[in-house]
Amino acid sequence: MLPPSEGAGEARIEPSEPIPTQTVNSLSKDEIDGKKSVTYLVDDRRQNLRLRRTKSVARAEEITKEAEKVRKSQPDKPCHKPRDSLFSWSSEFRDFTGLVNWGFLLLFMGGLRLSLENLLKYGIRIDPIQWIIVLNGGTAEFSIENPSVYLFIYINVHILFTLWVEKLLAKERIRWNQALLLHICNLSLIIMIPVISSWTLKNKFGLVGLTLLCTVYTITFLKLWSYIHVNYWCRLVRSKSQQQRRRAFSVVQPHPSDVDNGKSMNEVVSYPNNLTVHDLYFFMAIPTLCYELNFPRTSRIRKRFLIKRVIEVLVGMQVVLGLFQQWIIPSVKNSLETFSKMEPVPATERLLKLAIPNHLLWLIWFYLCFHSYFNMLGEVLKFADRDFYGDWWNATNIDVFWRSWNMPIHRWAVRHLYMPLIERGYGKTVGSVSVFLLSAFFHEYLVSVPLRMFNLWAFSGMMLQIPLSAVSHFVEKKAGPRLGNVLVWMSLILGQPLCIMMYYHDYVITHFGKDLMEQFSKMR
Repeated sequence: MLPPSEGAGEARIEPSEPIPTQTVNSLSKDEIDGKKSVTYLVDDRRQNLRLRRTKSVARAEEITKEAEKVRKSQPDKPCHKPRDSLFSWSSEFRDFTGLVNWGFLLLFMGGLRLSLENLLKYGIRIDPIQWIIVLNGGTAEFSIENPSVYLFIYINVHILFTLWVEKLLAKERIRWNQALLLHICNLSLIIMIPVISSWTLKNKFGLVGLTLLCTVYTITFLKLWSYIHVNYWCRLVRSKSQQQRRRAFSVVQPHPSDVDNGKSMNEVVSYPNNLTVHDLYFFMAIPTLCYELNFPRTSRIRKRFLIKRVIEVLVGMQVVLGLFQQWIIPSVKNSLETFSKMEPVPATERLLKLAIPNHLLWLIWFYLCFHSYFNMLGEVLKFADRDFYGDWWNATNIDVFWRSWNMPIHRWAVRHLYMPLIERGYGKTVGSVSVFLLSAFFHEYLVSVPLRMFNLWAFSGMMLQIPLSAVSHFVEKKAGPRLGNVLVWMSLILGQPLCIMMYYHDYVITHFGKDLMEQFSKMR
């Protein structure tokens, strides 16, 4: 409470600083209202405060420098000065190479211990003959009557059928509505043939062989979709050009210097000259899902680079198959009984035990596929665009991960699904959900068809990425990008082995029965 003033009975405010004379004179002369005078007083006080702070900081720095000079001039040989600890954010120290080496050393020692434990418990389980049996459908004797061989050859029928329909469209022998119906039937058959074959021929297919077959048919489906879509765009441009030609009776031709990739006008392919068998099969062979009339090409094949990639693929595949036999299969089999009883603690222990080898194999597979194999194909075919993956390991949320870990799929989804929906007036949410729906379908397709069961675990896992994306964005916003990156890694390390155990559990029950589950889970 402020003391009341004498006589008036009102509170008197004594300013902490004298009011500037210029302000008082201006108030008495202009006789402005009280609100305006208060504003002037506040502005003058702020200006004086900034001036005093500036002078005080400068004075403090001068005192510090002077004190430092005096302190160093003393005969006690001072060795201390103002410094931050290296782990403090303000220290600006960023070289933690030794700690990274230490972490890798601990990881190596932990992996070595697990490997020795696996060898002592199961012995050497690596057997190349077993892989031949699995790939060949359950027999060690290769037969030309294997259905996978015929279906790999048969896919050429759908590829050539697509080319035939596109040529008819280019010659205007059929209308677009008729061609669209033919394309839909053709693409639907590509998806359905592996499903029908796996259910009719059953045990004649090997699990790995049928998985490879489904992968090839899925890639063919996506590539032909892009091929059809791009040719449709070319026809639209040609139709508009013809309309303009009828109106203006002339068409401006591009100058040769305007052509990219250093090609002359004679070397640049234009529609419909691209509708050839050579052009289509070149697109089917190169490591991309998006079709173009003129792909970027390299001038030569780097032999040393190619040899390195070939060695990586050959050696890496042996490592993957050996580790899968030695490490993954025993862990999955032994987790079946525990997982079927839904015991939380033992099931969690089995999940974590499977997470390490599974994630290690996934990382090796990623390197072999997206770096070694795709670069090998690109080098042989002189395909210049080698942007097959981004820095997904630095992803701070789920969206960034899915946009960067598989660039061919991401480009296809944006170019042929997301952007067409946006251009037709649909919102970004509809476009994103459509992309996740298609991705979830193919994830389930590549798992359920070879296993000949449909439990929708992979489909549900992909659709759960939508709410998980919102959670990761929230974590990134509230806790920072580092914890967002940790959440991404946790979903990768724990999500995959969980799906593996669920599918293996359902596979044994579906194909062997509940009575054999306990006996099958104890197989070595």
